[in-house]
Amino acid sequence: MSELTPEQFRATAATIENEIGRFIVGQRELVHQTLVTLLAGGNALLEGVPGLGKTMLVRTMAEVMDIHFSRIQFTPDLMPADIVGTNVIGEDANGTRRFQFEAGPIFANLVLADEVNRATPKTQSAMLEAMQERTVTVAKQIHKLPQPFFVLATQNPLEQEGTYPLPEAQLDRFFFKIDVPFPSVEDLVLIAERTTGADGIALQKVADGPMILAMQRLAREVPVASHVTTYAARLVSATHPNSPTAPDSVRNFVRFGSSPRGMQAMILAGKIKALLDGRFNVAFDDIRAAAKPALRHRMILNFEAQAEGVGTDTIVDNILEQVPAEALAGAATR
Repeated sequence: MSELTPEQFRATAATIENEIGRFIVGQRELVHQTLVTLLAGGNALLEGVPGLGKTMLVRTMAEVMDIHFSRIQFTPDLMPADIVGTNVIGEDANGTRRFQFEAGPIFANLVLADEVNRATPKTQSAMLEAMQERTVTVAKQIHKLPQPFFVLATQNPLEQEGTYPLPEAQLDRFFFKIDVPFPSVEDLVLIAERTTGADGIALQKVADGPMILAMQRLAREVPVASHVTTYAARLVSATHPNSPTAPDSVRNFVRFGSSPRGMQAMILAGKIKALLDGRFNVAFDDIRAAAKPALRHRMILNFEAQAEGVGTDTIVDNILEQVPAEALAGAATR
């Protein structure tokens, strides 16, 4: 069992959210979903128009958690070696020259991949091994990344000129895709007050790397009933147009459905939500709450969906409406 108690998990997570909320105005759901991603040991893709605080959120989170932060500004001329590092010729104390590894900015606990879709596919692919295996390979040598390790990537959904769409294999490595909404008028007023005054906000460090790792271990110990796991599996199955349980919106607008990673993300996020709510078991509502951020980037829509303006969130809503959970719960009690 983990050395951390559920009460300590909940208190630490609440303290992290509250401390970030002192600096990031509004955006409570954004902060919450990003924190769930980190506690799950996953990576997140933050999508929103410029100026909504995506970069500032990641910086603030790294400061509050007291972990090593690194920012990579993705541009079309960025090369893979600029991210993972390369071998350079060095000289030891005896004057002997030899190749030695010079680590790139990917060697950090929290990596901000800013405007990740501006880099070429070759450079984007350099992130795949790091995001999945927590290692990088340079000149046939495998180098382990520090733990904990997270990638929080941002992209702008509006400006597509000079960008390269993320390949499906890389999108699938993101635990959550989180939409960053535009602030309300009240939040805009608070943003103006906090960012145009003379006094800054001093953030407190409320967690560190070992604490985050302990929270990750505890989250994985939360039990999941078989009927709840079956419900998550049925939701993922319903994203495929050839599935007998797929709703009409999936059959009409989806080319390819979610991979099993979508199910894994919903279940792991459900475990974390249960702990945050003071429970040590996962409920159907925990799975439902994670469905959109876990599935929206794992479904590939067809041309008809684009032509009619149908988005993945609408399709996920249809799946949640038509895939019943109550029948599974009833069967489990018999």
